[in-house]
Amino acid sequence: MHLTHPFVLASASPRRSHLLAQAGFEFSVHPSNVAEVYDSGDDPESVVSRLATAKADDIARQFPDSIVLAADTIVVLDDEILGKPDTPEDAICMLEKLSGRTHTVFTGFAIHLESRRMATVDVESTRVTMDNAPLELIERYVATGSPLDKAGSYGIQDMGAFLVSRIEGDFYTVMGLPLHRLYKRLTMSFNEYIVLRDYQYEKE
Repeated sequence: MHLTHPFVLASASPRRSHLLAQAGFEFSVHPSNVAEVYDSGDDPESVVSRLATAKADDIARQFPDSIVLAADTIVVLDDEILGKPDTPEDAICMLEKLSGRTHTVFTGFAIHLESRRMATVDVESTRVTMDNAPLELIERYVATGSPLDKAGSYGIQDMGAFLVSRIEGDFYTVMGLPLHRLYKRLTMSFNEYIVLRDYQYEKE
């Protein structure tokens, strides 16, 4: 998929960059510095919508003629929002809390084109059931450092997959960017800026 305007990803997440690249998008990366502030009991859909919108607004003002994509992901267990861990100990505690239970991952994304005053936001959710992981496996995973930049302290695309027994919903939502929902939203709200062309898949 090719966009007639420059496409900017307002996120430092390597996972989101990887997903967009694999889907054939051409884009640049300009992360937003908007603080991810919320209370643990806030409505999760409202949180990810608000934060994604704020991040998109932040970067869209700097690149008004670009189509800007921003996203935010949170994990919710028993109506409590679990964000990114502050320390390795926090990550271990979070993963022990999730162990053997089902939680919901919410990813919200916003797309803005400031010069045309165009903006849209959407949210996708996926239920994830974790295995009863032994503490040794959790500690070994946290020691890799991978969980420290991830909501809920795990990545389903890395060693964190060993902790997951089942998912219900969109896999890419858990990775941080629901590609199908993104495609639908782009074609619905930004169709005039889309040019479909042949895409050559590159083997990894």
